[in-house]
Amino acid sequence: MNPSPEAGQDRDFVQSIERGFAVLLAFDADLPNPTLAEIATRTGYSRPAVRRILLTLQRLGYVAGAGPRWSLTPKVLTIGQHYAATHGIVEVAQPHLLRLAEATQESASLAQLDGTDVVYVARVQVRRILSIAVDVGSRVPAYATSMGRVLTAWAPPAVVEAVIEAGLPRRAERTITDPVRFRDALHDVRRLGYAVAESELEDGLLSAAVPVVDQGGEVMAALAYSSTLGRTTPERLVAEVVPLMLDAAKAIGRDLAAVRTTRTLAPSERDGFF
Repeated sequence: MNPSPEAGQDRDFVQSIERGFAVLLAFDADLPNPTLAEIATRTGYSRPAVRRILLTLQRLGYVAGAGPRWSLTPKVLTIGQHYAATHGIVEVAQPHLLRLAEATQESASLAQLDGTDVVYVARVQVRRILSIAVDVGSRVPAYATSMGRVLTAWAPPAVVEAVIEAGLPRRAERTITDPVRFRDALHDVRRLGYAVAESELEDGLLSAAVPVVDQGGEVMAALAYSSTLGRTTPERLVAEVVPLMLDAAKAIGRDLAAVRTTRTLAPSERDGFF
């Protein structure tokens, strides 16, 4: 997590902020209550530097210390809330995700591209004994997922190159690891209007994704459905679920356009009185 050489040469780059986020991101499921030394090891920063950052974050209310160990506080969640509040698509998509999940009895998600990864920005989880354990904020590699395939298919060429250059390591039985095959898969997604991934991220995991498009024709997000090969088949997924997803994606785009139009044309509080 050490800063890149480019960052060190950028006069507008605030390294202390980068380090603060690096310390926050050191907390995860594998290290929920780390010690100062464990955070220093994970971030590559010195113990005195990590101590100062932790004490600052503690005073701001984002971490708490108990003996030698530290933990995140609920205040960290407000950072994600600010994202949802400033991106109307999350609020608009939620009822459509709920209806899709109810109709299919499987989890439905909305995701966006962040670098070479896909980040879940909204999700309706269907509780099952065996379920795909992801939450809002979870990151997965774009190249090995149906939603990443959709987002990359309509992304600028530079994004496709970045995904390929980052590497296409095998994650499961059918992961596409060859750049030529990966480009062919993106072409198929654009041709079909949807993506299906079978045993690419995890063996037995089956997913589909469709693009959510705005009024200008730009792909804003990917609407995704996930299941397992034990519960459905690729053929049934394409025949029965993808049409529902395409309808839901169109509805999200339509509702978002209506919300934006309403906000743009909304009269001020004084209109009609002064």
